[in-house]
Amino acid sequence: QKGSQLFDEICETAEYYVTRTELGIMEQHAESMAKRIGTGGMIVEFGSGSSLKTRLLLDQLESPSAYVPVDISGDHLHATANRLQEDYPTLEILPITADFTQPFETPMPLSEPESRVVYFPGSTIGNLTPEEATDLLNNVRQVVEERGGLLIGIDLQKDHQVLHDAYNDADGVTRNFTLNLLHRMQRELGACLNPEGFEHHAIYNPELGRIEIGLLSLVDQVIVVGRRRFGLSRGELIRTEYSYKYTIADFRQLAMKSGLYLRKYWTDENEYFAVLYLTV
Repeated sequence: QKGSQLFDEICETAEYYVTRTELGIMEQHAESMAKRIGTGGMIVEFGSGSSLKTRLLLDQLESPSAYVPVDISGDHLHATANRLQEDYPTLEILPITADFTQPFETPMPLSEPESRVVYFPGSTIGNLTPEEATDLLNNVRQVVEERGGLLIGIDLQKDHQVLHDAYNDADGVTRNFTLNLLHRMQRELGACLNPEGFEHHAIYNPELGRIEIGLLSLVDQVIVVGRRRFGLSRGELIRTEYSYKYTIADFRQLAMKSGLYLRKYWTDENEYFAVLYLTV
């Protein structure tokens, strides 16, 4: 729950362009996206978040059969789903608490869907390695079956300083998000460690086209988890996250491996971000 709250705060920082840029794309092009999806579709959203962008899409869709938000944070998910249900009382909303990187069973709505469309905003697929992204796209392919599609946000390659600043905000919100992992280890695993012995560390790797985020050990130290001991030297990193940045052409090639084909994409004037629509 704390991680979800911190991520929502990250999305509002001045440096983190991703959310507001994608939101701008949705505000400008949601009607066009909805026409691509067509009528009677069941929308399955991977990682429902706060659903700001989802509302823009739902407002433009014609007679959707159901909305299925999927998120690993159950409390956050159901709170969002309840708010949406109040604002969209005629829409069947079927939240699923699950890890969307693994196969999960989608519910059958009361109204038979004309198609199944996975909505995956926020460039979350960039947190996966290309191999993991391919596995996820294979899962998407199974969810949408033969008549569906994928509406997905991807962060594009751009000026390195813009990328660096986005993951090293001046207010330290991203820092708190990374350090929250240590607090969770203490609380949920009973880990013996000192969170003050670490610092958030994020750099852009131009060769691999990704932001690399980690916990930098500020001192020589030992972490104890259960019966295991992990020795860390000063300056050693625990890698916590990747964030891959794509070109349109690169992502098109990646998706084709899973039988998903690019039909249309929308981007902002700076070409910082793109929303792509792919079908089987």
